[in-house]
Amino acid sequence: MKMSKRFTALSKQVDMDKVYSVEEAVAKVKATATAKFVESVDIAVRLGVDPKKADQAVRGTVALPHGIGREVRVLVMARPPRDEEAKAAGADHAGLAEYVQKIQAGWADIDVIIATPDVMGEVGKLGKILGPRGLMPNPKSGTVTQDVAKAVKEVKAGKIEFRVDKAGILHSSVGKASFEPKALVDNIHAFINAVNRLRPPTAKGTYIKSIHLSSTMGIGVEIDRTAHAVHQ
Repeated sequence: MKMSKRFTALSKQVDMDKVYSVEEAVAKVKATATAKFVESVDIAVRLGVDPKKADQAVRGTVALPHGIGREVRVLVMARPPRDEEAKAAGADHAGLAEYVQKIQAGWADIDVIIATPDVMGEVGKLGKILGPRGLMPNPKSGTVTQDVAKAVKEVKAGKIEFRVDKAGILHSSVGKASFEPKALVDNIHAFINAVNRLRPPTAKGTYIKSIHLSSTMGIGVEIDRTAHAVHQ
């Protein structure tokens, strides 16, 4: 694999054989985020689970204390008066029939969909479209609820959803490279603590096998998986 001059230069700043503390990893990632745009800071956690087993398919939500650094576009699919409650709480879009039609026609300018339980029959028809995009509302993630106002406010404040992929890895954004170091450190701790709390009872051996931090166009930095994990 041929690396660009930029990437080669950046790789010299990171010791690939070293495991860094969270604070050290954040400093390295910020220093190597040299693209011409504000890069996201992403975390990848490799878990010792079998995602094929339903009771080990780790999935959850976490409210990052400092958000992810971008405006989250929220659609609430609900009938009156819930749609108006959602708009008052800050939802970017709210309604039902018109948004079912728009999504079927290819509309995709949304990041999160929240729905009330009574409309899931309609929303379920969009499963083949929303499922692959990770947008299908789900009670476990708090996106199927009667209290749409609370759900909207939580998402807008920095609540994110995550789920393990087929390879047993969790991927998520934990902020922007422009964040202050402490803000990124706080977000990383919050994310890892949330993952720790979701350890399946049937998972054997080491649960968190490795943690890597990187910016969108930067180098991956391995974090010490034991130095900061807090079991709650």
